[in-house]
Amino acid sequence: MSLRTLVPLSLALLIVAPLLVVAAQLLTPSTEVWALLWETQLLGMLASTALLTAGVGICTLLIGTSLAWLISAYYFPGRRLFAWLLVLPLAVPSYVLGFVFMATFDYAGPTQTALRAWFGPEVWFPEIRSLGGAIVVLSLVWYPYVYLLARAAFAEQAAAGLDTARALGLSRREAFTRVALPLARPALVAGATLAMLETLTDFATVRFFNVPTLSEGVFRIWEGMMDRAAATELATLLLLAALLLIVLERILRGHARFTQRGGTAPRLAPTPLRGWRAATATLACATVFAVAFGLPVVQLVVWVVRESLLPTLPTAEGVGWRYIRTTVGLAGGAALLASLVALLLASSVRVEPGRIGRSATRLATLGYAVPGAVVGAGTLTLLAGLDHRLIESGVAGGLLLTGSLAGLLYGYLARFLAITYASVEASLDRVTPQLVESARVLGARPLRVLCRIHAPLVRSGLMVGAVLVFVDVMKELPVTLLLRPFGMDTLAIWTYMLAAESFWQAAAIPALIIVGAGVIPVALVMSGLEPRGTP
Repeated sequence: MSLRTLVPLSLALLIVAPLLVVAAQLLTPSTEVWALLWETQLLGMLASTALLTAGVGICTLLIGTSLAWLISAYYFPGRRLFAWLLVLPLAVPSYVLGFVFMATFDYAGPTQTALRAWFGPEVWFPEIRSLGGAIVVLSLVWYPYVYLLARAAFAEQAAAGLDTARALGLSRREAFTRVALPLARPALVAGATLAMLETLTDFATVRFFNVPTLSEGVFRIWEGMMDRAAATELATLLLLAALLLIVLERILRGHARFTQRGGTAPRLAPTPLRGWRAATATLACATVFAVAFGLPVVQLVVWVVRESLLPTLPTAEGVGWRYIRTTVGLAGGAALLASLVALLLASSVRVEPGRIGRSATRLATLGYAVPGAVVGAGTLTLLAGLDHRLIESGVAGGLLLTGSLAGLLYGYLARFLAITYASVEASLDRVTPQLVESARVLGARPLRVLCRIHAPLVRSGLMVGAVLVFVDVMKELPVTLLLRPFGMDTLAIWTYMLAAESFWQAAAIPALIIVGAGVIPVALVMSGLEPRGTP
């Protein structure tokens, strides 16, 4: 094995090591731990996780596909504006929408209080702190995954197929279900899988809604029992669940390939809606946007105004700036580290192509497909083991890696490298291989090719990937909670801690900052995915 192949392979193994540590727990299970979990809470967590994940998958499919077809196939008032607005819920972290829903619709919230005042104390209202409430909130946050991929799939479909179906006597609805929907199946399955994977990694929202899932159980055991072994072994079930979802996604896609002849065929022409149909379409889009994005943003702004006029906690003064500086520093460091590693991996594979190098890069980007609790637990277990080895060998007199800034950045790298790598790889695809080959013929070594050719040409891709990682780190909770040094809290942790204590107004300040930052990558994604020439 050459040195050029050894470099990406070593990097990949280093990055995927936390996942391997968690997977290794399956080889040496602790019977006492599993017996205790089985007798107490394991079955409940498995059932809740399965129901929650399936519910979010079904709801995101229904909401995302319906909205994507409405935007792609019809004209109605506000269509152009809603095509962008319906993606904005991606900027709202699930735990932010969760505590806004709690404050707004819980028993003591303004909605139920007003209903009791109008209709009496016996008025019925659905229980918010429930599995159904968690499904609604998570579906409103993650449906844009299905919406984006479905809209792109519908935009790529030629109009000839639907016109042929209509000529054969099918209605527009039948043409959608029998032609457009099957052609978009791979995109729909991929979008729903992303939403379900995000659901698996959530623990703050489900904790607000009293839903005991596997991810929430990892933190409950970690915080309540202080049992790292039990929490890590429970994380193995999360890893298996994530891998099962990925396998199911491949199976549901099937082996069929949906292709269309010709790249210049006319695209689907939207049909104008009139009267009540146009009003219904506009109302449907406006309702989803208002509930998923408008409600949390407006409520956060109201709370921020009240907090500034009538401060109830000193968190907005002084301490808040420390959280902001910490968050920006961590996010910037993680974005820089992920960009450098992604550039090194992508360049090494491009200079020295081969099966081993390609497999190594796929391995290195696996962290984004598994829950954050798995990455955090695996990283902490790995670092603790290394620290004990250093202490036993006399190299260190105490813990060096566990609870350190380096360990936290390492966890971020394992979790988010896939984002920057995908962006860099997309930029490298536009670099002609002949350019690299010419440099190699002239005697340029791989490092020189990296610095003088690849890095300048993929600068835009690096910047986009770095921005995406920056914002994801700002919102990240599981990895930060498990790996952060003592006393180092971020905006996400600040928001979560305040919301967990029902300090809604104080939590609004950091939450609004996170949402504002989240709009940036959404705008970048939309500018890159908006189909050219879309009417």
